[in-house]
Amino acid sequence: MPDKRITLVGRHYATKSRRSVPVKTPGGRLVSQIIAKKSKAPKCADCKCRINGIKKMTPAKFANSKKRERTVSRAYGGAVCAGCVKTRIMRAFLLEERKAVKKLLAEKK
Repeated sequence: MPDKRITLVGRHYATKSRRSVPVKTPGGRLVSQIIAKKSKAPKCADCKCRINGIKKMTPAKFANSKKRERTVSRAYGGAVCAGCVKTRIMRAFLLEERKAVKKLLAEKK
């Protein structure tokens, strides 16, 4: 049974997005305080792991934040993690090397 001493603040429907917790004010009253939903961290597009260097934010806060808080200063910064960027660069380099070796072998024949 909920505590009867709590003073309800704002709207009172107990929905998934509006959970409240009792908080004691400096005046000694118990007041309900609405808990914000926890937001998820941005994930890598390739391996679905968490991207380091970017805070967990709700979509609204993410849109209103500064660009330096939304991205990481590298290729694919903020969309792909560092490990996946490294593998992409390595794959591209090795493909170019393979093409160069193929061309050299073709010239020797």
